[in-house]
This record gives sequence, structure tokens and C-alpha cells, in this order.
Amino acid sequence: MVVGSPRRARAILGLRLAILLVGVAVMILPFAYMLATSLKHNQLVLHLPPQFVPHHPTFANYRNAWSSNEFSRYFLNSVIVALATTFCAVLLSSMMAYSFARFRFPGRGLLFGCLLIGLMVPTMMLLIPQFLLARQLHALNSLWGLVFFYTAMNLALNTFLLRSFFMDIPNELEEAMVVDGAGPWTRYWRLVLPLSRPALATVGIFTFLASWDEFIWALTVIDDPNRRTLPVAIALFQGQHTTHWELVFAASVIAIIPVIAIFALFQRQFVSGITTGALKA
Repeated sequence: MVVGSPRRARAILGLRLAILLVGVAVMILPFAYMLATSLKHNQLVLHLPPQFVPHHPTFANYRNAWSSNEFSRYFLNSVIVALATTFCAVLLSSMMAYSFARFRFPGRGLLFGCLLIGLMVPTMMLLIPQFLLARQLHALNSLWGLVFFYTAMNLALNTFLLRSFFMDIPNELEEAMVVDGAGPWTRYWRLVLPLSRPALATVGIFTFLASWDEFIWALTVIDDPNRRTLPVAIALFQGQHTTHWELVFAASVIAIIPVIAIFALFQRQFVSGITTGALKA
């Protein structure tokens, strides 16, 4: 039994490494294929077997993708919408989460329960009611209309995550500020938010990704070509009878760059937010 233990431990370790390698391959191979295809000429895009290292790579696809179909305008629209949504959603959800975590008021549990129920409703079921509401609010064909609804879509999850983090902040810190005469807003702004930077970075990244990649709602409410967002722009490279796959993949790589930049910029806070309980139920 003692002799077999090291062998068994090595076998388990080898199995874990094999599973991890499979997971890494599943995550990396699609991205590698997308990057390789974005550097290929049109006639080599569907070549079999696929080439992950093109023999004659070209960067003309990126130039053509950026200059075609008003892609640069749509890229700027997505940047505006994603940044504005992230700011509004994180600010509002942090205030809501602080209220649920610290204050006692009638209906507090009921309101938080309704918030959680909202997370269980599939997004597609809300598409028609949201469209009717957007029409009544004159929010169709408007970037700020997208920001308004994207913010609303992210409030429930962000509030749920931030509330768990705020509840772990010791009450003694706030009580010390109360002794010094600090009100609720001062405690929230000068104490809770600075201590919650990892959690704020976590929900900020989630919100940015959700608004940056969203396609269905933007396609539904935006008819004006000047106000389309990036996912819609990428879809325009797919014609009725032919698809310029090299441009689709080049545009997709361009769309990924801001996401990678945001994660690289806030990576430390993101990891810290996860490990210190930002995603704790």
C-alpha cells in the first residue's frame, strides 16, 4: 500500500495535467485558428488541413477590415457604449449593493429577492418588452439608449456580487467614521469604494465584456448605420451569397484587442477580487 502510493499520486498528477492540457488546447486552438485565418489570402481560408502558420501571411486583411463598411466608426461607437455602460453600471450597482449590505429598511429582503429573480429570466424573453419600452422612451437608434438598457441588464448581477464583498468589510471601520461625524455617503465614497477596488474591477470587466460583445439588442434597436456597434459591423462582412472570412477573422481580432487590454490593465485587481470573495455567494 505504501509502495503503490507514490505511483498512484504520479498517475493522478499525470491525469490532472492531461485534463489541463486538453482544456488549454480547447481554449487556445480556436483563437490560434482565428489569428492564422486573419493573415491568409482569401483563396487559402478554407484550405484543408487548416494551416495555423500561413506560408505567405498578409496584414492587408486588417487594413481592409478597418476601412470597409465604416468599421472604424462602429469601433468608436462600441468604445463609447462599453465605457459609458461600465461606468454607469458599476456606480449604480455599487450604491445598490451598499444599501443592501449595510442598511435595514422595510422590504429589503423582498427587493433583493426580486433582484435575484431577474437573474433567472432568459434575456431573449425580455427582448420584446424591452423594445416596446425603448420605443416609448424614444431610445431607438440611440447610443445612449444602448447605454441605458445595457446598464439595466448588468445591475442585478453586479449588485449581487458587490453585496457579498461589501458584507465582508468590517463594520468597525464604518463605526469609527461615524464617531468622526461621517455620513452614509462619505462612508460609501471614502471607505467602502477604495477597499472594494478588486471587486469593482471584477464587475467592471464583466460589464465591459457584456456590453462590448452584445449583438442581439444592438441589432434589434439600431437601424441607423451611423450608430451601429462592433458586433453588427463584423456581421456585415457576411454577405447573402459569399462571406469574406479573412475580413471576418481580421475584424474579430481587432475586436478582441480592447478586451485583452482591459483584462491586462486590471488583471491584478480581477484576480484579487476573485480570491478575496468578490464572487462568493
